[in-house]
Amino acid sequence: MKYKRILLKLSGEALMGSEGYGIDADVLNIYVKQVSEVVKKGTQVGIVIGGGNIFRGMTGTGEGFDRVLGDQMGMMATVINSMALLSAFRNIGQKARVFTAFSIESIGERFSKLKALNALESGEVAIFSGGTGNPFFTTDSASALRAVEIEADVLLKGTRVDGIYTADPEKDPTATKFDVLSFDETIQKNLKVMDLTAFALCKENKLPILVFDMNTEGNLMKVLEGDDIGTLVS
Repeated sequence: MKYKRILLKLSGEALMGSEGYGIDADVLNIYVKQVSEVVKKGTQVGIVIGGGNIFRGMTGTGEGFDRVLGDQMGMMATVINSMALLSAFRNIGQKARVFTAFSIESIGERFSKLKALNALESGEVAIFSGGTGNPFFTTDSASALRAVEIEADVLLKGTRVDGIYTADPEKDPTATKFDVLSFDETIQKNLKVMDLTAFALCKENKLPILVFDMNTEGNLMKVLEGDDIGTLVS
C-alpha cells in the first residue's frame, strides 16, 4: 500500500446522500466498507468527519446564534456523526474507537496522541470527533491538526468531486481538473481546497493533501494502491 497511516477527512454534508438532512445509511455503509477494506490490508486509518448534515456553526451565526455557541453546536453535530460511524463499523465487525476533543466520558475517550496511536497500531479505526474542541476552527483545521499529531503520511479529503478544479465542476461545465499542485500554486490560484488555517498547518508540516471522490465505492483502495485519481497537493 502506498501509505501506511492516513487521516481521512469526510464531509458531514456528504452523509446526507439524497436525504437532504441527517444521515443516509447507504452512504454511511459505503464509507465504512471502504475504510474496513483498507484496514484489512494493513493501513492505519484516522477519521475526522464534519457535522454540516446536522448543524453548521457559521449558518447558525447567520440565523442569530452566538458564534461560540453556534460552533459548539457544530462540534456536537460531529460527535453524532462519529457515533454513527462507530455503530456502522461495529455492524460489519471492524474495530473502531471514538476520541473526543472535549470530555464526554460516556461517548468516547478524550483525545491523546498516545491512545490514538495505540488504537491505530492495534488495527482499530480512530474516529476523531468534536473538531479541535475550540470555536472559530473548522473540521478542516481539526483534520489537519489530528493528521499532524498522529504523524499521518497523507491527509485524504474525501468529497463527492474527483479532485480540485479551476472552478466548481458542478456549476461550471468548462472547469478543468488538476492532477498535481504545489501548496504555493494552490494559494496563487486561490483554489478552495481547505480553509486557510488547515492549509497553512499542512504546508508548514509538509503534509500532502489528496482530494478525491469518496462516494465512488472502491476509490479509497485505489488511492492507497497508488492509482492516479484525485488531486495531490504537496
